[in-house]
Amino acid sequence: MDKTEINPLLDFSGLPRFSDIRPEHVRPALDQLLAELRERREQLLGDVSAFTWENFVQPMEDMDEMLHRMWSPVSHLNAVMNNESLRAAYNECLPLLSEYGTELAQDERVYSAYRQVAERKDFAGLTAAQQKIVNNALRDFRLAGAELSDADKKKFKQNQTRLAELTSKFSENVLDATNAWEMVLTDKQQLHGLTDFAINMARQNAEQHGHNGWRFTLDGPSYISFMSYADDANLRKKMYEAFMCRASDQGPDAGKWDNSPIIIEILQLKKQQAELLGYKNYAEVSVVTKMADSVDQVMEFLDELAARSVEPARREFASLKEFAKKQYGAEEINSWDVPYYSEKQRIALHNISQEELRPYFPEQKVLDGLFEILGRLYGLAVCERKDVATWHRDVRVFDIVARDEKGHEHVRGQFYIDLYARPHKRGGAWMDDCISRKRNLDGSVQVPVAYLVCNFAAPVDGRPALFTHNEVTTLFHEFGHGLHHMLTQVDFVGVSGINGVPWDAVELPSQFMENWCWEREALDLISSHFETGESIPDSLYQRMHAAKNFQSAMQMVRQVEFAMFDMRLHSDFDPFGKQTVQELLQQVRDKVAVMTPPPFVRFQNGFTHIFGGGYAAGYYSYKWSEVLSADAFSKFEENGVFDRSTGLQFLQNILEQGGSEEPSVLFKNFRGREPTIDALLRHSGLAS
Repeated sequence: MDKTEINPLLDFSGLPRFSDIRPEHVRPALDQLLAELRERREQLLGDVSAFTWENFVQPMEDMDEMLHRMWSPVSHLNAVMNNESLRAAYNECLPLLSEYGTELAQDERVYSAYRQVAERKDFAGLTAAQQKIVNNALRDFRLAGAELSDADKKKFKQNQTRLAELTSKFSENVLDATNAWEMVLTDKQQLHGLTDFAINMARQNAEQHGHNGWRFTLDGPSYISFMSYADDANLRKKMYEAFMCRASDQGPDAGKWDNSPIIIEILQLKKQQAELLGYKNYAEVSVVTKMADSVDQVMEFLDELAARSVEPARREFASLKEFAKKQYGAEEINSWDVPYYSEKQRIALHNISQEELRPYFPEQKVLDGLFEILGRLYGLAVCERKDVATWHRDVRVFDIVARDEKGHEHVRGQFYIDLYARPHKRGGAWMDDCISRKRNLDGSVQVPVAYLVCNFAAPVDGRPALFTHNEVTTLFHEFGHGLHHMLTQVDFVGVSGINGVPWDAVELPSQFMENWCWEREALDLISSHFETGESIPDSLYQRMHAAKNFQSAMQMVRQVEFAMFDMRLHSDFDPFGKQTVQELLQQVRDKVAVMTPPPFVRFQNGFTHIFGGGYAAGYYSYKWSEVLSADAFSKFEENGVFDRSTGLQFLQNILEQGGSEEPSVLFKNFRGREPTIDALLRHSGLAS
């Protein structure tokens, strides 16, 4: 058959054919593939009497991977090029995927086959990665209801299908609410305080949408700039309210995309699922697959962070209020004033702002420097590809290349990079896996491929894209995830790259990479003024470093607030009871927040991490991983930030191992001991 006649979503011969994929391809591809996978599963179960890795587990792995290969580009396009027809096709398929996944996970014959493999005398002869895959599968079968009665299995399956629909709808509502709101200003007086960059970006945005004046939106670059610099408090309040009330019963679009009933239904279903499995709550289920041992251990960890940071955070906030009153006559500070006065105080204390740093981080310099850092740490090179079809003209594609002892080059990984904000693209930044590494039957290796997505401001007025230092840190973070996926040396998909890595350890490589954004040697590689080419002057670098821990305690308690709220929501909150989600959030804030937002705020309605993503009862993972990453980086602080032998130790013990071993073991292999909280507190300026 001619390649063009194959449904492009079922062509697994290379990278996804993004230029050929259409919404009308999605449902037929999934229907065809699921039918083939079901047929193949029946063959596997009927063909043999004694199940082994070769005749059962490996073919099951291959089937899982085919489904991922087909669905990954669909899910990705839905996030980065969202439109009505694609969204409809995507949503139409979610129940089918959920049904297939639950049906597979509850198939007693499959569960029994995995158990037989685990009980074989030669099981100990399998590699650690193979054993991990089988053990993970047995755990996941139990968590998917494989041991339930038929009636409970049916209920569990219905709940899973409904949860897939609800989490997708939650994210859609946030995206729609974000896209729907705009603020077009035509009076130049209203722009007072804004940077030239923000004004030019808003003017270009207005032109693109057929408006006169300046257009501001709830997309990250626009929102953050406006809230940090606009002098007009009433306009800041207007924007804050629109952002904080997205997809809720409050604010300018009250009730239009309201996620409130979705939140309750998600929590009710998760609680039901947990109880069907014999757990008290969903948080207990979540922790089974995590590095943490128990819900209590997570809460103790968060309590310890709170104990170290709440008082310093209160002092920071008192200092901010005093500054705003003394310098600007502000009798009180509202929530929409905090970023504005914080930026003013940062400038007053350290004479530095994110905008002052922006000219030093032109896109190409940042990327070239990032790739140079990769070379110095791990001996790898990055080369751009111009021959790959992508989903948008701004997307670029790169190979990560290694050279062996004989000088032969081979590709270790590939990645797509999509850096700029645009309409119909999900907000935030993320890395996702496109293709996983595996060793094929003929001995060849399938190269792992990653998507790296950010939402930075695109080039304006003929200038290159210029990033803030915060944005550069975000890029390094996502690239760290990408390296974890692309540099794996594990030959089996189930635990190669980011696959099979516990959620509370998966942020280790990403947060670890952020450290190089602060080191002088590394900064010299990733920065130079886009007009003059000069490096960041020493005086500016000193100010940058002095400002590094500005309001770090306030940032810490904010993250602890989100994590505690998430954990309590999935442990001691009763979604069938009288207490509201808002009341629980207020309880958490009473304990750790330095400032209570106004009553109209519905932060939870836009909390896509836990209601639309994979972080339910796992948001604490960011801080848990930060302990690991800070402690890991402290070894580089001891030996030199570009010490090649330490870099290779991190590569070999962490990045190359994927999910093939418990992260506590991998960390200990690298660091020579258990992790401690000390480095994180020191890096955050909270050590004392």
